[in-house]
Amino acid sequence: MSIELSPKATEIADYTQSLLVSGGYNSFSYATIAAQVKISKASIHHHFPSKAELVQVVVARYRETARQGLSMIEQAHPQPLDALNAYMNYWSGCILEGVSSFCICAMLASEIPSIPSEVADEVRGHFEDLSTWLSNILALGSEQGVFVLNNTPETEARALMAYVHGSMLAARGLGDPQVFPTLTALAVDRLTAQSS
Repeated sequence: MSIELSPKATEIADYTQSLLVSGGYNSFSYATIAAQVKISKASIHHHFPSKAELVQVVVARYRETARQGLSMIEQAHPQPLDALNAYMNYWSGCILEGVSSFCICAMLASEIPSIPSEVADEVRGHFEDLSTWLSNILALGSEQGVFVLNNTPETEARALMAYVHGSMLAARGLGDPQVFPTLTALAVDRLTAQSS
């Protein structure tokens, strides 16, 4: 799928992403978007014939950005613990500064039973991307004696992913952004405690 968009389509997609962060797939309609981006619903349909296609494109763009971000973390932080902390710090910064309080794929994952299959496929793809990246980081850290894993790197990566998204949920539910870095620091401490 090509993710290159016209300037107006980009504006529509960007606003849609913010709506997904705040309320998920079922929280908005094309009327919501039309009012914000000053475009008719018919014009939105010109760019994105269906809501499913729009959200699929938004999630595909999100996945691409996430893959690039993870690659940049790995290049800037070749040591596994530093890379893992950089990932946690990225989300801490987003949440504490109010840039983004939630991963859109985590939000959409909770809606998988009711969202279109093409969107669900992109969401699952993001979880696979992130799980693979975390698994590689944890495996390398385990080989270097930095992390102590109680399961396979793949299982530990999925547990860590659940910890990160659960921490986002806890921060949102408690209305306290500081909850996220506090909880994710515990997750990293658990991985490193026995290796110290």
